Amino acid sequence: MSKNLILVESPSKAKTINKYVGSKYVVEATVGHIKNLPKTKLGIDIEKEFKPNLVTIRGKSDVVKKIKSLASKAENIYVATDPDREGEAIAQDVVDILDENQKKKIQRVLFNEITKKAVNNALQQPIKIDEHLVTSQRARRVMDRIIGYQVSPFLWKAVIESYGSSLSAGRVQSVALRLICEREEEIDKFVATEYWSIVAVFVTDKGEEFRAKLYEVNGKQIKILPKPNMTKEELEQFLKSNYAITTADIANKIVEIIKNKKDFFISDLNKRETRRNPYPPFITSTLQVEASRKLRFRPRRTMMIAQNLYEGIEIGGEGVTGLITYMRTDSTRLSEEIVSDTRNFIAGNYGSDYLPEKPRVFDQKKKNVQDAHEAIRPTSLSLTPEFVKPYLDEAQFKLYELIWKRFIACQMEAAKLETTTVSIKTDEYVFRASGTAVLFDGFQKLYDETSEDANDENGNGKIPAGLQLEQKLKLNELTPNQHFTKPPPRYTESTLIKELESNGIGRPSTYAMIVGTIIDRKYVEQIDRKLCPTELGKKVSAILVKNFPDIFNVNFTAKMEGELDLIAEGEIGYLQVLNDFYDPFSKSLKEVEDKLEKIKCDKCGSDMDIKVGRYGKFLACTNYPECKNIKSLKEISGASNEPEYTGEECPKCGSRTVYREGKFGRFIGCEKYPDCDFTKIISTGITCPQCNQGELVPRRTKKKRIFFGCNRYPDCDYATWKLPKAEEPAVTEEEY
Repeated sequence: MSKNLILVESPSKAKTINKYVGSKYVVEATVGHIKNLPKTKLGIDIEKEFKPNLVTIRGKSDVVKKIKSLASKAENIYVATDPDREGEAIAQDVVDILDENQKKKIQRVLFNEITKKAVNNALQQPIKIDEHLVTSQRARRVMDRIIGYQVSPFLWKAVIESYGSSLSAGRVQSVALRLICEREEEIDKFVATEYWSIVAVFVTDKGEEFRAKLYEVNGKQIKILPKPNMTKEELEQFLKSNYAITTADIANKIVEIIKNKKDFFISDLNKRETRRNPYPPFITSTLQVEASRKLRFRPRRTMMIAQNLYEGIEIGGEGVTGLITYMRTDSTRLSEEIVSDTRNFIAGNYGSDYLPEKPRVFDQKKKNVQDAHEAIRPTSLSLTPEFVKPYLDEAQFKLYELIWKRFIACQMEAAKLETTTVSIKTDEYVFRASGTAVLFDGFQKLYDETSEDANDENGNGKIPAGLQLEQKLKLNELTPNQHFTKPPPRYTESTLIKELESNGIGRPSTYAMIVGTIIDRKYVEQIDRKLCPTELGKKVSAILVKNFPDIFNVNFTAKMEGELDLIAEGEIGYLQVLNDFYDPFSKSLKEVEDKLEKIKCDKCGSDMDIKVGRYGKFLACTNYPECKNIKSLKEISGASNEPEYTGEECPKCGSRTVYREGKFGRFIGCEKYPDCDFTKIISTGITCPQCNQGELVPRRTKKKRIFFGCNRYPDCDYATWKLPKAEEPAVTEEEY
């Protein structure tokens, strides 16, 4: 009996869906993309309308063979890859590997959530593969490949001494790097401006204390000088309508004058009631930002955990079920059904006071193709954080709880706040204090995004109740405080994502990758969670900005992102977008290459060009095959060919041992290789805490995650993720 075939990308997703659909279906995973552009060449025919040459990814032949075999026996083929551009492109990969008879069986289904109901409903409502989404993804890939393959070699030549740093340029990653470097330049150029504040502590006749900050002198508001080293004319103009406390002498003089004053009274009292509405449910960028801020999760980790929650978790009594909807979305849209369920949940668990009169609908700030999705939300309100906690690890629970609370809160009543502003006057001096009281917590009962204001020395804090106009107060303390203006803050991963999103750069599936790439390339490093450009990063950015100012900038990149969206919406063609991109790009590239000093072949005098081979980058004569001269980049850069010796002897042949680089990092080997094949892992020098005999050495899991294990393995099976703590959890068998 023939069965129906369902194809998804992920084996774990396949496992979950298989439990929902029964014996009439076979569920198989493509394990990501099946086809891609070739690794060692451009793979795009620019002269023939930018036609990409997509080839089967190396190592995927067994997957392709299995899919073809299953497809030949299937009655229907449902392609259920992720509901985004990448998923649509993978669906097209499947079409491209099947024969004409098999293609007729193909139908596209979208799983916006992995639950039994959603999966079976989707199977009853198949659609066609969206050609516009596929074309948009292809255009993005082609655009990125052209930049990567045509600009990166220029970088290798321009920064040839850094040949070992895997230099690369990217359409979006280079703009992100530029933002970070420009912020660093602002910080380096910043000159601090000194200013002083004067904070008083007043006491009511009931003994209640509160702080207030000096706000006004002689009718002029106290302000910070707009820039340091102002000219005399600029300063005079500023001081016509403002007052500045710029030195300790001025501050101390004011303090002495005010201390001698006797009468302090409330000259103005203003109470204002405000409403604070809840935040929209999460989209990809806001989830990454909040998880970074509240949970200290890096964007990559956030998306990895969210993927697990989406694809399914084994819940006791419930089986494997997806806990959240699809996590790559730009939309704040919610289905009417889930909103209705949520309103009932709020009324039942928090009371009618917390339920607004009408359901909340969040405005979509920008139109784009991801709006077919809902916001990131729980798949079922019965799966409360408390219910699922026993089945989740700590990180999964924290992220799920964050998503749950944000979602429920978005449909709750607004918080009602009362802000009180008090002015205290003595002669020409006016102090001001303000404070906010919560009249009704509303959605804040469950979720509050605002940061705690731990600093109330500037007059922002609690204000006593019952204050009256003309009420006299007693001055208890008066303190001058020195301050300096601060430079703009360095980006964190979360604030960089905010900046990219606000400028229309990148899309839900790319945010984590953009940040991860510039860190992995060692263009940027994290110091105290701040993104700081390395010297290499500064050099690369400076070269790209100097030579391609119109390509690697925010406006051009945002424009290209917008045009890619228009392709996805069917409003513009593939060729038009690629021409809009390539015409200015190729012109800039030619101008740069004409200026670049050519490297000449020392055998025939022809130009030498950088090539990429199986062992990395090298220089080859362009007169090939007449001249077959090649050189390593190390030779050209003038770097020493002398190996780095360890100072130890090879135990096999007695020769010296040297440090080498392999695909898994540095290791020790014999200088006589390949005649002697001795190798040794570089030890950390830390004794194994389990056997107290061996030493811990770095190793890698199948997923290339680094851990540390005893070098006496298998006699000692100790393993840990971090050094030197012996109490770290051991590596699980699944990670090997």
